[in-house]
Amino acid sequence: MTSPDPRFDETWDVVSSFQGWCTRDQARSLWDAASRLGDKPSVVEIGSHQGKSTVVLARAVQGKGGTVHAVDPFVEGRLFGGQKTRELFEEHVATGGVTGAVELHAEYSGKLRPDWTAPIDLLYVDGKHDYWTVVDDLRWADHLPPGGELLVHDAFSSIGVTLGLLRAYLFSSEFSYVSRTTSLALFRKTPPSSADRLRMLAQLPWWLRNVVIKVLLRLRLRPVARALGHSGDYDPY
Repeated sequence: MTSPDPRFDETWDVVSSFQGWCTRDQARSLWDAASRLGDKPSVVEIGSHQGKSTVVLARAVQGKGGTVHAVDPFVEGRLFGGQKTRELFEEHVATGGVTGAVELHAEYSGKLRPDWTAPIDLLYVDGKHDYWTVVDDLRWADHLPPGGELLVHDAFSSIGVTLGLLRAYLFSSEFSYVSRTTSLALFRKTPPSSADRLRMLAQLPWWLRNVVIKVLLRLRLRPVARALGHSGDYDPY
């Protein structure tokens, strides 16, 4: 059981009203991972949207002189919101009191990564969910030190994210699956054991259940989705 942390509780009070697909438990997992870092840590977040997770990460590291590099192109359109979303992001970062701890990179992660040379202490991936983008975003983990941690949102919930993770890490000799908080998965840059790989494979039934729920929601069969334990109107996350 996670120990109480008044600083996190205060942070959640600030960000809970921000729109975003990050639950309290997932935010606590991000907070704990960032809190484990040493002095002046560098955190990279792929996909920031309105800044909910950005503020959580930044408030966890700002007392250590850390920086969160928020990478998001703020694509125009109904789904992402473009400039309006960027304005909300900047407003939320200011509201969270972390303007000095956040550096925004308004660019596609795949365009920014090839020229990135700085070390990364913690990586959080929540960008575009198609297979090819996920596989490319996971290459940011090459900058992590031994023992460094990587968190991936919508793991074992999205088809593209799950297939990308299986390709990158199921047979990896560098990264181990650690745990998940609903769809937020934690990996660590350490050689995996056979048990680590089996625990990763053990998440697939939960993934298949989530895929079925998504299909049911699109078919407007919410009563059937509720029978599978899903009570919301949105995809499981």
